[in-house]
Amino acid sequence: MKTPLCAACLAACLLPAAVAAQSFPAKPIRIVVPFSAGGPTDITVRQVAPRLTELLGQPIVVDNRAGATGIIGAEMVAKSPPDGYTLLMGTASVVAINMVTHAKLPYDTLRDFQALTPIMTTTTILVVHPSVPVKSLKELVAIAKSRPGQVTLGSAGTGGTLHLPIEMLMKSAAIKVTHVPYKGAAPAVVDVVGGH
Repeated sequence: MKTPLCAACLAACLLPAAVAAQSFPAKPIRIVVPFSAGGPTDITVRQVAPRLTELLGQPIVVDNRAGATGIIGAEMVAKSPPDGYTLLMGTASVVAINMVTHAKLPYDTLRDFQALTPIMTTTTILVVHPSVPVKSLKELVAIAKSRPGQVTLGSAGTGGTLHLPIEMLMKSAAIKVTHVPYKGAAPAVVDVVGGH
């Protein structure tokens, strides 16, 4: 007779936890994209958001907070209540590179964030406007050598995954180019397409 009573007590204790677990989410969830709208991180979140809305039964709000290689958006999420309603779309730049390229961050990556799941992978490519008279990396390096500092290469921000290959290229090819950091990949692409 003790066993059924214990089982009933256990079930009664677990019932509030089960009800509480079922009530999440009870309001919209915000996913902070720490880069400008229209870039690969933003596009990916906007493709995932409708399915998450469907699965969770609550709206998913995409909130772009661009700047400082993702630090502005990451700081906002780190300072939000840890209730699961404000998420960060982290990238290698935001959650790994910034920790070693910045002496002091307004948050502690390892303490303030919990990884949930990988959502995307990307490939970095180097492109030029058609007006640039090159058809290969070798030709671009030759122009950069003949005009030190005059060739400009844009990235999604200083110290990020699109900036580091520029630094690697300068070192390995012994060239000097001017890095132009943007608040995300989208405005950099817009300027390349516009021939700037």
